[in-house]
Amino acid sequence: MKVLSVIIIFLGIFQELKAQDTTVYTPNKIHEFKWVPLPAVGSNPANGWMFGLAPSATWYMGNPADTKMSNLVGNFLYTTKKQWIFSSRSNIFLDKNKWILVGDWRYFITSQPTFGLGSSAPNIPGEDPARPGVWRGEQQMDFNLIRFYETVLRRIGDSKFYLGMGYHFDLHSKINSFTNEGTSPTLEFSHDAYNLVRGFSTDRYVLSGITFNAIMENRDIIVSPYEKNFALLSYKINPTFLGSDQSSSTLLMDYRHYFNLSQSRKRHLIAVWGMGNFLVTGNLPYMNLPSIGWDMFGRSGRAYAQGRFRGESMVYTEAEYRFPLQKEKETFGGTVFVNAASFSSRDINEKLFEQFNPGYGLGLRVMINKKNRTTITADYGWGQKGNSGFYLNVNESF
Repeated sequence: MKVLSVIIIFLGIFQELKAQDTTVYTPNKIHEFKWVPLPAVGSNPANGWMFGLAPSATWYMGNPADTKMSNLVGNFLYTTKKQWIFSSRSNIFLDKNKWILVGDWRYFITSQPTFGLGSSAPNIPGEDPARPGVWRGEQQMDFNLIRFYETVLRRIGDSKFYLGMGYHFDLHSKINSFTNEGTSPTLEFSHDAYNLVRGFSTDRYVLSGITFNAIMENRDIIVSPYEKNFALLSYKINPTFLGSDQSSSTLLMDYRHYFNLSQSRKRHLIAVWGMGNFLVTGNLPYMNLPSIGWDMFGRSGRAYAQGRFRGESMVYTEAEYRFPLQKEKETFGGTVFVNAASFSSRDINEKLFEQFNPGYGLGLRVMINKKNRTTITADYGWGQKGNSGFYLNVNESF
């Protein structure tokens, strides 16, 4: 299956608003607020045509000399398939970086294909040879999602390290699985078969938990880093007394590093990203399992559709070469990238690293605000088995 995901952003409106006089900085107040209210038109097979806004904002909560830039990216979209996609994702640094607030809020009335579990999940739908009576391969799903993630982290002294806690809530509801190819009433959908075996509902479930987090934040500007690194270690506990359908726990590890290739042109660099997401105890509902494209900003797995691969555990890695396209200006840049992912699944006895799903591609960058490095990114990626996609977003992928 060839995956096409196209977002066309019209830069018809560009505004910069300043909340206060930038010569006087008040702690924990908004300074140098700049936003780009981008009208958006997009199209992909799952959603049809999408219309709405894709705004991006940056600001400071203190003096820029000793406070990192805060940022927010939003989506407010309606599709020709009568779907709504609302999201707000933010990283807010309070005065002198003493606190970080990380938010990921979403409301989706949407649909997307699922293919079953593990790295070997095929494109073409049919009966799973490892589980007779169960579909494997492309199956469509309609669902609603309400997500509220908010994490608060406190800086340790004057270091680059932070410790904190968060609350994470996911409600999937009105879930309906279907396929238009060779539908057989005797076969169960991958989603339904997985959930029924583990005692979850097939049309509604809740995952509600707290996270214990350790972060090293050493990047210069989060939305488009030129140097240094970032690390995250997050252990999540989902107890039933907080509303989860079943108790479980997961471990997320994320590391990113940026290697400068030129001190005079720091935009000339190699960026690397490694991520692991693991089920530690208990069981997760199907849509809460680690999956490609379901990281905070949905940037993993360029070349594959969101949710193309899923399993109890996931390991992901990516490397990207970024470079300027002009000798002295920073407006235009380019990139080439490679990535790979591996998933495990107990249902089909597939272990991590038994199979990998590689992707590769190239992209164009247009920087519309040099100081804040607000950048429009356009990428095309190719994967295995005919998978490919075009991606246009605001800010770098990682």
